Amino acid sequence: MSGWRTWLTDPNPASRGQARAGQMWLAWLRIRRNNLAMAGLVIVAILLLMAAFAPLIAPHDPFVQDLSRRLLPPGTAGNWLGTDDFGRDILSRILYGARITLYIVALVAVTAPVLGLLVGTVAGYFGGWIDAVLMRLTDIFLAFPRLILALALVAVLGPGIENAVLAIALTAWPPYARVARAETLTVRNSDYIAAVRLQGAGNTRIIAGHVVPMCLSSVIIRVTLDMAGVILIAAGLGFLGLGVQPPLPEWGLMISSGRKYLFEQWWVATMPGLAIFIVSLGFNLLGDGLRDVLDPRSAGK
Repeated sequence: MSGWRTWLTDPNPASRGQARAGQMWLAWLRIRRNNLAMAGLVIVAILLLMAAFAPLIAPHDPFVQDLSRRLLPPGTAGNWLGTDDFGRDILSRILYGARITLYIVALVAVTAPVLGLLVGTVAGYFGGWIDAVLMRLTDIFLAFPRLILALALVAVLGPGIENAVLAIALTAWPPYARVARAETLTVRNSDYIAAVRLQGAGNTRIIAGHVVPMCLSSVIIRVTLDMAGVILIAAGLGFLGLGVQPPLPEWGLMISSGRKYLFEQWWVATMPGLAIFIVSLGFNLLGDGLRDVLDPRSAGK
């Protein structure tokens, strides 16, 4: 173990891979000292494990209805979080709902940041009328509240998980474009960019190989912090019946079906609501920790 640490912390790395591994190791040491970030990492890791092993750890089939066991309170033998109005086990539906939540988060995370990064780097690098057109387009999307714009898009596209993901992604890219443009403006006139340009590199190569990597850390931080908002918007669409459709165990949809029992059988809506709260908190804590680790201005703290 000491040999690996010596290799990772070598001040004179022998290769680019060793240098990157050393940077990742130092970043892990910094984030490990942040208790709140570690708490967020644990919550996100639990979400991943719930999604991966839901068929193994769920005590019941989340789709099987048993009206003789409807609205059982938490703590009932075999139903630790109670049952819903169709007699389905709430714990099992929350576990399977983690898969849907993670599916939505993953699709948005690989679509919206990529689009925003492309728009922002192109606008910041070229400037002029290209920058003006792209940023005014970004301003148009930013002028509408994300949930309202997502509702309008889903109303046009129709309800469903794929349309919900598309609507969320189309409303989530403008902040990434703003962040990428700001980072690009700070590096486009740097000496190393001028050196690469003098070597004959084209604009596409410069943007893809030198500008985009400089923007990635800020975009990753923004992605992690935005995941809580993505989960809330997805749950809001499900709550309104415009996102994931029954009988899929989506957390917002579960809250919607349980709201009419909120005063007498409070657990039907409260348990999925707590799941949304905990997972959103985990992503926020992890995002704050990554910001402290990846932000160059805090690297020496």
